Amino acid sequence: MQFDQLRRREFITLLGGAAATWPLRAQAQQPSMPVIGYLSTRSLGDSALIVAAFRKGLHEVGYTEGRNVAIEFRFAEGHHDRLQALTADLVRRQVNVFVATGGTASAVAAKPIVPATIPMVFAMGGDPVKLGIVDGLARPGGNVTGISFLVSEMAAKHVQLLNELAPKTAVIGFLANPNNPNLASAATEAQKAADMLSLKLVVVNASAERDFDSAFTTLVQQRVDSLFVEVDPFFTDQRARIAALAARHALPSIYALREFVDAGGLMSYGTSITDANRQLGVYTGRVLKGTKPAELPVMQSTIFELVINLKAAKALGLEVPTSILLRANELIE
Repeated sequence: MQFDQLRRREFITLLGGAAATWPLRAQAQQPSMPVIGYLSTRSLGDSALIVAAFRKGLHEVGYTEGRNVAIEFRFAEGHHDRLQALTADLVRRQVNVFVATGGTASAVAAKPIVPATIPMVFAMGGDPVKLGIVDGLARPGGNVTGISFLVSEMAAKHVQLLNELAPKTAVIGFLANPNNPNLASAATEAQKAADMLSLKLVVVNASAERDFDSAFTTLVQQRVDSLFVEVDPFFTDQRARIAALAARHALPSIYALREFVDAGGLMSYGTSITDANRQLGVYTGRVLKGTKPAELPVMQSTIFELVINLKAAKALGLEVPTSILLRANELIE
């Protein structure tokens, strides 16, 4: 009997020791947490709302950062020449999904670098077909898909709204970044709209902070009556300065992003960037769950908003027409 009791004690001790190692072994056998490589042309400080929207979209399909997914962030701070190196860094880390957002330039830079073995999802304002990012909207093909929101197509609408807001306008200025892949398309659309309204279009470039003062000096010298600003991450980072310069030179201005109006700009009309990036999060989550990008058609964001800063209009001595006020989604007093 003593022998049997001893054997039982040895068996229980052995069982207890084995049980103690089970969680460690199980943990070691669990798959590692998937990692999203997140590239943005914008700066970190200017991306809070966009990143929050992206995380919201991920959460809608069951992913929460730090719990069941990790995100490696890279921000180019508005410097397009940094995008390729940041892309290569994320690729070396063998991320599970590559996300390109914060401006069309991030997707354009990443496309030739991200290998076919890594799925890529983008949010961009340019035409992804014309830019060679995907084969088609309905059938993107390859390892890339994403969210497309109208930007260059908005140039014509911006010219029309400016003409309606300031009907005495004869010359419209267009502040553009020559490094932006959408510039040619946006400038063409703007010129068409100006021609239809018998207006003169003056394009001025700025690609660095030192360029803004000279750009606005040129606008004044060219007797520009009103201004619209190209959608560009660098300009978005500098929105307070641009809005202040437009006010100083008494130029009624329109922008594609409401962030400019929040910073003191007069009027914005364009796609909701936050909603587009929420959809980007949803698509990224679907890819993480195993859906191939080629099976996800490029989604076109269709939520638009017109925002008017009445305080800025008053400072410019402008009376906003009722036709515009009635169409506005938001009026800032």
